[in-house]
Amino acid sequence: MRRMFLIGWVMLLPLGGLYHLLAGPEHQDLDEIGNALAEAREMVRAEKFSPAVIRFEDAIESLPVELVDDARRIRLEMAQAKMNAARLPEANADLKTLLDEMLTDENRGDEGSEVEFEQSVRESLASSQFYMTWLMRLEGLPVTEWEPEIESARQNYRMLAEKAEHAGRSERAQKQRENLEATIRLARLDLSDLQGLPLPNQ
Repeated sequence: MRRMFLIGWVMLLPLGGLYHLLAGPEHQDLDEIGNALAEAREMVRAEKFSPAVIRFEDAIESLPVELVDDARRIRLEMAQAKMNAARLPEANADLKTLLDEMLTDENRGDEGSEVEFEQSVRESLASSQFYMTWLMRLEGLPVTEWEPEIESARQNYRMLAEKAEHAGRSERAQKQRENLEATIRLARLDLSDLQGLPLPNQ
């Protein structure tokens, strides 16, 4: 009996080696992705946004294509970093694409985590639209150019406020109502008054 056990154990050794040979590169890739994300997030905390964007891009490029949800979450973080790295128009476009993908995804569920993530995307998108409107107005663009942005921001903030109110999250609802009021003021503010104000911190 002991001899049979030893023979079986010896036969398993090559299989274990084969597993590590096959799975090793995949595990190594995942480790590199994890390292890239950790570095990117540390750079964000240190307000080094431009290099953080590069590391987020590295992580996404290496991520297996089937990890769609993970890629979307990284894309949100990357867009938020772009907003603080003087790449606001690019971040705005990325967030619009991300939200559109989510809303048209037939496999998207209604789990709490996915709903919460969608709201995070909406909030970041609304924020980018608010700042885009501010800059477009300062550049003297006509109302037909900037009004769609601020109107979309207003709708997103209103939806977020209503959802937070419905969920009983009064502090979050109040924050979104304040954001909503800020979008309304921005749309109504005279250009001369706007030019005298500092750009809010993103």
